[in-house]
Amino acid sequence: MASKVENVFAASRWVLSEQRELYLQMKEDEKLVRMPELEQDELESFHYQLRDAGRENYAVTITWWKHKKDSLGTTCVMWGKVEWIDMNTRRVKLLTDEDVQWIPMDTITEVKG
Repeated sequence: MASKVENVFAASRWVLSEQRELYLQMKEDEKLVRMPELEQDELESFHYQLRDAGRENYAVTITWWKHKKDSLGTTCVMWGKVEWIDMNTRRVKLLTDEDVQWIPMDTITEVKG
């Protein structure tokens, strides 16, 4: 009798691929966060650190918020050299050994030198 019960549980573990995708999407949505509210002095400090890193040629770690769904998104972190600051489009070009990333200045939440 016990073997029949075990077989029922084993058969009930089977899940459609659509169900699995929806479940995984739901779990990803739980990880999303709102964009942090920053004070003006924090933003000025970030801009100063970025300009200084570009001038003095040293690497920084930039954390920024990336929009995903509605008003929610994820935070991304990248370490590298500030190659260029484009004030017209308000973007920072961050350069690493493997990658180049343009980061919008309005979404930067933290800069570490």
